[in-house]
Amino acid sequence: MPPWSFVGRNAELVRLSEAATGSTGRGLILGGPPGIGKSRLLREGVNALDQDRLAVWTATANAATAGLPLGGLAQVLPPDQPAGGSPAGLLRWAVDALHRQAAGRPIVVAIDDAHLLDPLSAALVYYVARSENATVIGTVRTGEPVHDPISALWKDDLVERIELTPLTLQETSDLLLQVLGGPVDSASVDRLQQLSQGNALLLRELVIAAHASGEIIESYGMQRWTGKVDLAPTLTEVVDARIGKLTPQERAVLELVAFGEPIGLPLLVNATDLNTVETAEERQLIRVVVEDRRTTVRLAHPLYGEVVRRRCPVTRVRRLLADLAGLVESSGARRRDDLLRVAVWRLDSDTARDPQQLLMACRLAFATYDMALAMRLGKAALAAGGGFDAAETLATILMFVNMPEEAVAILDANEEQTVDESQRSRWLAIRHITAQWGLGDTGTVEDINRQAHKLNDLRERSLVLAVESTMRLHRGDNAQALTLARQVLDSAASAPGPRALARSNMGQLQAMRGTPVQTVKAMAAIDAEAAQWRAEVPYIQLGIELARGTAMILAADLGAVDAIVAAEFAGMADAGNFNMGSGYLQIVRAQAARLRGRLPEAARAAAQACAALATGKVFVALAHAERAHVAALTGDGPAAAEAFAIAESSHYRSMECLYPWLEEARAWVAVASGDVSTAAEVLRLLAARTRSDGFAAHEMFALYHLGRLGFAGEVCDRLDALSHSVEGRTAPAMAWHIRAIAGEDGGSLLAVAEELADQELNLYAAEAAAGAVTLLRGIRSPQTPRAAQRLAELRVLCPIAVTPALVVPQPMLTGRERQIARLAAAGVPSKEIADQLYLSSRTVDNHLMRVYAKLGVTGRAELAAALRSLPPEE
Repeated sequence: MPPWSFVGRNAELVRLSEAATGSTGRGLILGGPPGIGKSRLLREGVNALDQDRLAVWTATANAATAGLPLGGLAQVLPPDQPAGGSPAGLLRWAVDALHRQAAGRPIVVAIDDAHLLDPLSAALVYYVARSENATVIGTVRTGEPVHDPISALWKDDLVERIELTPLTLQETSDLLLQVLGGPVDSASVDRLQQLSQGNALLLRELVIAAHASGEIIESYGMQRWTGKVDLAPTLTEVVDARIGKLTPQERAVLELVAFGEPIGLPLLVNATDLNTVETAEERQLIRVVVEDRRTTVRLAHPLYGEVVRRRCPVTRVRRLLADLAGLVESSGARRRDDLLRVAVWRLDSDTARDPQQLLMACRLAFATYDMALAMRLGKAALAAGGGFDAAETLATILMFVNMPEEAVAILDANEEQTVDESQRSRWLAIRHITAQWGLGDTGTVEDINRQAHKLNDLRERSLVLAVESTMRLHRGDNAQALTLARQVLDSAASAPGPRALARSNMGQLQAMRGTPVQTVKAMAAIDAEAAQWRAEVPYIQLGIELARGTAMILAADLGAVDAIVAAEFAGMADAGNFNMGSGYLQIVRAQAARLRGRLPEAARAAAQACAALATGKVFVALAHAERAHVAALTGDGPAAAEAFAIAESSHYRSMECLYPWLEEARAWVAVASGDVSTAAEVLRLLAARTRSDGFAAHEMFALYHLGRLGFAGEVCDRLDALSHSVEGRTAPAMAWHIRAIAGEDGGSLLAVAEELADQELNLYAAEAAAGAVTLLRGIRSPQTPRAAQRLAELRVLCPIAVTPALVVPQPMLTGRERQIARLAAAGVPSKEIADQLYLSSRTVDNHLMRVYAKLGVTGRAELAAALRSLPPEE
């Protein structure tokens, strides 16, 4: 593993430099807890100083020198310290010695861990700070006592003291990227940020331990942490140092909180004693917070829990967990999270006896998409005699953690236990879901149709019909899917869960057919009613996300994408390792980034989706197709072809509804290989197929891509027609763009570039601006410089994009023409140019006329912008 890089802290580095160079008139002291990065920041700041102009001395105080007079600064003082001098005499000698060594240069004294200085060194630092032509910079540990001369530095306004804040999530991500040599998936970054609390030292120890134990793995270029915390000795030592020595009573408090957090304050006090709890809070071992009208206690740092739990003997762990369960039960476990935690404590303490308690907890965990916990509880409930209900719930969870074979085995073994139509409908639903999406059995849809009509109870039948509707939608049987969805919704007997699933099916169809805005609103309405169905059928959320994601991308509503990937479901899916859900949301994030022209971001999200979905079948082809599409847009033909080959091999009939995205990717892979004619034919076939299926929104994109590749005249009329029926701002802008290309209207292309940029469709906007530059330059339009400037601005937003429409034919200026043009653009008159270059004024003017013609400008005022759009001279 390479050395740890220094990232972030740019503002603090600037302030440190300004203080050291005397521009602020004061020094600077950096405060913060251990490991926050004070020492590294000070070192980076000192290394950046001009040590020829400044006399810079650095020292690190430590406990070993704290009892020696001037021991903390022995590194910077001459060895000939006078013997037997008074403290005042030693101070005068030390100050004079520093100034002699500086030889007239400004003095900068940098002290790391200044709170550990001996009293005389602390006094010397104070006197240096007060002396002329000298500055003090340094670090202190927040909360540690310091000698009066050090605290007087900021009290007397000789230095500014600032507290370093933890690393931000983005700084943590940047640091991990550099250290691990590749992008890190967002769930791993979130978890490492949570455990380290933005503390650079703890983050370093966590990553080193995880890397050494093989818990950081790479998949499709994406680094991913398995989540297992390996308490290496160095990490344990760091945490132990922060915890300090504990009395038996304090250890008891920490153990209860470690296993029970968040634990109610009254419960903790009853189980221990108030004085010890207060002491633990004063020592910042625990924190007491008010959460939703409850006063709860948590550990002050997540890693405290890891250390405390790991060191607790097994017998004590079992006793503590049983005690916690009894405490909560005796107080009345009324909340869902209480019920879940009590069941887990009972399971882990081997005191679980109630299969219904375990099953209810299993369903609660599944409803929050904590898949590993749900699976544990489901297996325990089945083993404890939970019967069919436990078997069906566990099989459902196994399906959605990509273990379909186990799910089928459990379902088939428990089919005979179905005693009523409620159980039968649930068995049919999950058995056919597993067969179609887990095993890839494309024939199962006909069987579910036959089985559904054997159910007499319309409420129970509604679930099977809604599942069949979803299966047919994904297979491409759109008319039948819609009929079944309407049948569910038209029946007053249908349950809330089947209704939500049927509405999501209709929403996805509506989005593809051209009303994506309505679909987004419809999915928000379903979310508002989630309490009615999520506990029973939480997997329905995946259908809702598919409909919503499809709609947002087809409407190019990128702000809505930002909101949804930051919403509750995305967070729960990431935290709970619900890879099917989090993987799909990464695909949507990649699609949105691609539309914005942020291709590195899109590539990372697509790779993360491929890694998350690698062990299953659902959405895998779409993830690799998106990876191929992004690679193609960067001009990386081999990578695009490799990714698309995987997409093709993993695509199957049960996800046929995804074909428009795959065919778009196929076209751009052909473009990246230089075969535009094949790409055009792929897009023509895609447009014809989507038109036949009634997918107007997908047809619009297919035609738009075809127009961008140089076939605008062929598609502009149909795009105009679609722009009046497909919802959203994007359809009219696309039609306008292609109409402007077909009409060779540079002014319109410049205007549409602004409209597309306003929608954050930066790649499309850059292509429109590139077309505008070419056309406007050809007619020597006065708009040419503005178009060239706008193109340059948009290219900054999508710098690595490579598409045919971004190519602007560049005029060839001779060396002499460039020379004259640069001088003219700088405002030098023709006569002076002629004198400088030993030419006649007429020759200079003739050169300028040829330059104006080549660049499409009308005079000197437009030259500067036009020259900036040219490639550099070879």
